[in-house]
Amino acid sequence: MARRFFLPLFFGLIGAAILLSLGTWQVRRMQWKEAILADIDSRIAAAPVAIPATPDPERDRFLPVEVTGEFLPAHVDVLTSRKEIGAGYRVVQAFVTETGRRIMVDRGFLPQEMRGLPREAVAAEITGNLHWPAEVDSFTPAPDPKSGLWFARDVPAMAEALETEPVLVVARSPTGDGIDPLPVDSAGIPNDHLGYAITWFSLAFGWVGMTLLFLWRIRRRT
Repeated sequence: MARRFFLPLFFGLIGAAILLSLGTWQVRRMQWKEAILADIDSRIAAAPVAIPATPDPERDRFLPVEVTGEFLPAHVDVLTSRKEIGAGYRVVQAFVTETGRRIMVDRGFLPQEMRGLPREAVAAEITGNLHWPAEVDSFTPAPDPKSGLWFARDVPAMAEALETEPVLVVARSPTGDGIDPLPVDSAGIPNDHLGYAITWFSLAFGWVGMTLLFLWRIRRRT
């Protein structure tokens, strides 16, 4: 009888320990993600400054900046969508600053039917955030040479195409031409670890319950 009790109890304890450890790990991941999101929010909310001479992708990620200059006609359209509108494009346009630097500005969202309108050279004062989005991987299609459509913001490749520095400023305010800004924020970064933790803890309690039920049935049969 002791052996019949021992094996279910052993596997019950091992299974519960594994499930509880997974739940605890998800809680720690949640805390880690919350710290990252808090850091992003604090960076975004800082007072804007001039663009550094040599921006660093890590140190200056999401750095708020102000820049004055002129939009150039050269631009690329990056496929995106908005829930309330549908398919559209991010307009990433070349921009020359008062000091002569050629950079890129992500002006925001343009509905599909408005694509193809000419982009004129327009003076502007831009407030936004530096951004190095990691959006390109081995599954990302290359830009379509016929339509000029891009499928991700590939900063080095876009800079080469637009003949600018590999510096991308995501505008926080409207820049005209019917383009709605899509400013940098942390709302789109998921933090689902609490739900995962609850799932693992629920499975652990369920496992314990099934183990106790199994042991109770063994006891009744003896």
